[in-house]
Amino acid sequence: MMKNLSISILFVLLMLSCKQGPKTSDGDPDQTAQLSSTATAEGKKLMESKCYLCHNPSAPENGQRIGPPMVAVKAHYLDVYKDRESFVAGVMEFVKSPSEENTMMRGAVRRFGLMPSQQFAEDEIRKIAEYIYDYQIEEPDWFKSHWMDRRGDSLYNKGKKLTVSPSKQSPKELGMKYALETQKVLGKNLMGTLQNKGVEEAVVFCNERAYPLTDSMATNFNARIKRVSDKPRNPDNKANATELAHIETFKDKVAAGESVEPILKEENGEIYFYYPIVTNTMCLNCHGTPEKDVAPEVLTHLSRLYPDDKATGYGPDEVRGIWSIVFDAPNSGN
Repeated sequence: MMKNLSISILFVLLMLSCKQGPKTSDGDPDQTAQLSSTATAEGKKLMESKCYLCHNPSAPENGQRIGPPMVAVKAHYLDVYKDRESFVAGVMEFVKSPSEENTMMRGAVRRFGLMPSQQFAEDEIRKIAEYIYDYQIEEPDWFKSHWMDRRGDSLYNKGKKLTVSPSKQSPKELGMKYALETQKVLGKNLMGTLQNKGVEEAVVFCNERAYPLTDSMATNFNARIKRVSDKPRNPDNKANATELAHIETFKDKVAAGESVEPILKEENGEIYFYYPIVTNTMCLNCHGTPEKDVAPEVLTHLSRLYPDDKATGYGPDEVRGIWSIVFDAPNSGN
């Protein structure tokens, strides 16, 4: 179970500036592409929300990395799939059904483990795959020499660079940014603890560090950020009546396989933002069925730290709770 941490093709590019990267088109290497089409914009945003947690190019190599950088994923797929259509199809096939048999990155699987199965709409996966094929994406400083030592410089001959004109963010975009940035910080620390120290220490991390980290992100964004649930582990995370209603709405949508959008409400100059927290196979180490998914020694830790724990019994792809975030409404006059 500890190995089910990584190769996710799902958590992303926060940086907007792009270094020279693997070949993405046959155009002029100095060509600059504008982020203008709706599909391209969506593809980038989807990558930013679903890939970077595991594939962050800025994560150090000294044992803290929990998956290969996204540029490595892209490079390996380009090495096998030479045209856009087959590249996109190959990425989609793996993301929908990860297995050691259909991976293009066997070394990464040996190092990080096979990515957990994820629940994402097919059109979202397609937009992500098209985006990473079409545009140069950020890479760690060490990657170019690493790749060229093994494969040569053919992937670095040409490519399309991306520039983005700054634009005002909507309340929905701000809420997603606050939720996903906080999730990224918590997830990076949690999965690093899981990988390096095991599930028991991850339980301790959640008990001692999750609140301070969340509070620091709230301070950074000047927002009130909470994770709440109808089945809380910590009583402080118990959802109120409004949040419980939204949890039920999200449960119905996720169970039906529908695409999920955040719920927003503006009141007295503030935005109330809600977005679901959905389980994957990794979550079941601490939130699955006792004795089946959750090891006895982990249950012992949970019982000691959370005597009123209600947050077990989940399966994959279930709503475990929601992000409940409040922030000032953007000034429409700006």
